[in-house]
Amino acid sequence: MATGFSLSTMAVKGQEIESEGRPVRRVVLAVDDNPLNLELLQTYLDGVDCEVAIAGSGPEALEIVAQMLPNLVLLDVMMPGMDGFEVCRRLKANPKTRFVPVVLVTSLERVEDRVRGFEAGADDFMSKPIDQAELLARVRSLFRSNELHDQLDDAERVTFALARAVAAKDGGTEGHIERVGEAAQALGRAAGLTGEVLHQLYLGGIIHDIGKIGIPDAILTKPAQLEPWELEIMRRHVGIGVEIAAGLRSAAAVIPIIQNHHEWFDGSGYPNHLSDVRIPMVARIVSICDAYDAMISDRPYRRGITPATARSILRQGAGTQWDPALVRLFLAREHAPHPFLGAQGRSAKRSS
Repeated sequence: MATGFSLSTMAVKGQEIESEGRPVRRVVLAVDDNPLNLELLQTYLDGVDCEVAIAGSGPEALEIVAQMLPNLVLLDVMMPGMDGFEVCRRLKANPKTRFVPVVLVTSLERVEDRVRGFEAGADDFMSKPIDQAELLARVRSLFRSNELHDQLDDAERVTFALARAVAAKDGGTEGHIERVGEAAQALGRAAGLTGEVLHQLYLGGIIHDIGKIGIPDAILTKPAQLEPWELEIMRRHVGIGVEIAAGLRSAAAVIPIIQNHHEWFDGSGYPNHLSDVRIPMVARIVSICDAYDAMISDRPYRRGITPATARSILRQGAGTQWDPALVRLFLAREHAPHPFLGAQGRSAKRSS
């Protein structure tokens, strides 16, 4: 039988229902500015073994989702302030909540409204007034779908854990891979990219150097510049990373980033000496974000340089190492310590 709680009871219920960010018991978040509609949804969901969280506005819904990850969101469209389209858009833009099924509940019937909802990332629609039998069937179906997405989430968590192990092995690069992932996603968005490719940029930014797990520690953490033969071994991390990603369903889509983030815009990079637009755009984006964060971060053999100096190096390398148009876009926030992130952070990384 469904039981309900709102944001005001979250502090009491939180430990009871949460584990690793996902509730122990399935949770449906119902969002509507009309209390009567929320009461009706709670009553209808008595036929499902779940908890029912309620929110009376878009901002309150986002706050609840930030505290716990529901298994399903039933989202009213017509709400004052932040409407359901915007709430859905924000949920689907967040890598942590993008797989949470969102059903838009609305009396709107125009095709344009449905198109707008699907463009925002909605998984399904339900028309008001709600039919209880239809609601229960949709909820059970989406729970099954959500379980499949959870399996994908688990694969991503394993992949991220491996990437963090590589980062720790690579001189203690605390926070580096997360910053690169977030900056790459933000730069991609600024470049006009949308949808699934933004998630690929985030994932690719985090695991682009995952192949370094196969590089000997003596080379990876050497507190001096590498000898030519050592550099050749270091460069093998690209191929190793591709092999790892090819065996992970959640990582296969970012192979172009792993394989090409060391290519140079003028064709003098590796492993395939690609140039200009022959280098996938996602790899060009990650290359810039990775290089900038590596430059301002400490490495085993040198201290990080200042953000101003790193920006100067990016400008000098635009057109040779990096895509000049993307460099200009990256540096548009000239006075931010870390473009797109607004915070510098220190880490230790060798990106040869």
